[in-house]
Parts: sequence; structure tokens; C-alpha cells
Amino acid sequence: MFRSMLVRSSSSAKQALLRRGFSSESVPERKVAILGAAGGIGQPLALLMKLNPLVSSLSLYDIANTPGVAADVSHINTRSQVVGYMGDDNLGKALEGADLVVIPAGVPRKPGMTRDDLFNINAGIVKSLCTAIAKYCPHAIVNMISNPVNSTVPIAAEVFKKAGTYDEKKLFGVTTLDVVRAKTFYAGKANVPVAEVNVPVVGGHAGVTILPLFSQATPKANLSDEDINALTKRTQDGGTEVVEAKAGKGSATLSMAYAGALFADACLKGLNGVPDVVECSFVQSTVTELPFFASKVRLGKNGVEEIYDLGPLSDFEKQGLEAMKTELKSSIEKGIKFANQS
Repeated sequence: MFRSMLVRSSSSAKQALLRRGFSSESVPERKVAILGAAGGIGQPLALLMKLNPLVSSLSLYDIANTPGVAADVSHINTRSQVVGYMGDDNLGKALEGADLVVIPAGVPRKPGMTRDDLFNINAGIVKSLCTAIAKYCPHAIVNMISNPVNSTVPIAAEVFKKAGTYDEKKLFGVTTLDVVRAKTFYAGKANVPVAEVNVPVVGGHAGVTILPLFSQATPKANLSDEDINALTKRTQDGGTEVVEAKAGKGSATLSMAYAGALFADACLKGLNGVPDVVECSFVQSTVTELPFFASKVRLGKNGVEEIYDLGPLSDFEKQGLEAMKTELKSSIEKGIKFANQS
């Protein structure tokens, strides 16, 4: 999916854009702001967005070290103009005119920490950033990466509601990394080309709330129940696998940046009118009785254009769906409660 980002000349760039259904002259100007751009996810995400020909202006914001990241990325010979902003006083400038805001800001997970342990720090960061988004770019699409996503998306929604700017179609929790992992693990077990694999992942973005629907995976593979159980568990524990492998020195930054760039690219395609752009995302939803839920959504000029039903589930998946609901409901309510304090 990054073929169009890895352009080496104006000719190949034009061909890449034509594959998206545009001529080089008709691609709209799009400003993308990354909040937390100097962090472990933010830096590789900034690089990947600089490689995306759909981005005309790349705004990088963090509380420190952003000028260096911006200077470094700005030397790459692609379309977008890059500006770095540092500190609270410059947050408004970073956001003004943004079409898409991607938020990887916050502290990473360390060994022994759950996503819930991150809550108090990251919840406050997200609340502050979303207050600024409501003021400076209220119509932007917002991609929430900051964990715990199951709580930070409801926090953002409440902040926007208070400000009178909430548009449920434009707020997304980025669960793409769960999809990326599910595809990778499935391809390895099924011995099929990973580029051809598609696996919907529904629910939330933490532990048992992550539910890959391997019964709907394509291409079909005749995997045993034991294989499906193991693949599901590995997808749910993918973040912990990376945290432990890095031995206290980080979390899933590179794969998360890749997944974040994939989803941001999909949002930009939708904004630009590319048809049939479908991704999984954690959004306000009526697919279940829960107010937010991750499932396949079709992206368009207004953000979410359509939310798809879950489709047929295996008995194992039905059990997983019921098993996650209490935890997901609690995480959502925790976010709403936090946002409405003070």
C-alpha cells in the first residue's frame, strides 16, 4: 500500500497518483498535523507521511525536540512542506487549517504495564490536545493512536461535545495495527502471500477486546481450532510481545507508525473522493449495544460514510464478542467519566 509513497521521480509520482484515480494537477492540498511527532511513534510516522504524495503540508508538533525532527524530515524530496512546532504556545499554529490530525502523543507502555496503567497520564494529554483541536481545526478528521484507545476516543468525543464541535463521522480510534498483525500472523500460519490476506478485526484495541475474525479471512485456509485460538491470542497479545522483546526499552513504535500511516492514507483517500476505501476502526457505532466499537467502515469525504455489520461469526468468535463487552464497556465509561471531571 506504500508503493505510492515511495516515489523516486515526478514521473513515477504522477503514475502513482493516477493509480489512485487522480491526475497530478487535481490532487487537493491537504494539511496533516501529527501531535507527538518527536516520540517513538511520531518520528517514523512523520517520515512515512512525508513520503505520502497526498500530503501537501506536514505539521509536526511536540512539547520538545520537534524542530530537529522537522528539519531532518524536510530534506526529503517529496511534495509536502514541513514545519515543526514546539511547546504549548505553538499548538494552535500547528493545528490551524489541518484536514487530518493524527495523535500518537503520550507515554509508551513498559514491561508489566497494561494499557490501563497508561490511562491517567495519556488521558490528560489527549484531553488537552482535543481541546485545542476543537478550537483551531474543529472540522478536521482525528486519528487517535494514543493508548488506551478504548478510553481516549470517548474522551475526545466528550471534549468535542462540550466545545460544540463533535462530529461522530470524523473521530477514529486507530486499530489498524491489530489488522496488520492479524494479517501477518495468519499469512505465516496459512502459508499464503501476506499481500493477498485480509482479516477484519473488531471490538476494541486492548487484550481480549481485540477480536480478529479469522472465519472471514481471505484467502481461505483450513486451519484447526487450535491454530485459530493461538492466532487470536497472539493478535491480542501482540503489543506485549514487542514490549517484552524490547526488554523495557520501548513498545510497538515502528509497526504502529506503519499502521498509523496506512490508516491516515485511507482517510486522505476518502477525503479526496476515492471510492470504496474500507478499513477497520474504533468509532461511535450502533453495531453492538456499546457506544463505540471497532468494525469495518467505509471512508469518504465526510469521514465515516458507512459502518458495516460484523457479518457471520464462528461460535468461537461469538464467545469472544460476548467475553469482551464488559471490559470494553468499562473502558469507554472510564474515558467519559474522566472527560467530564473538572
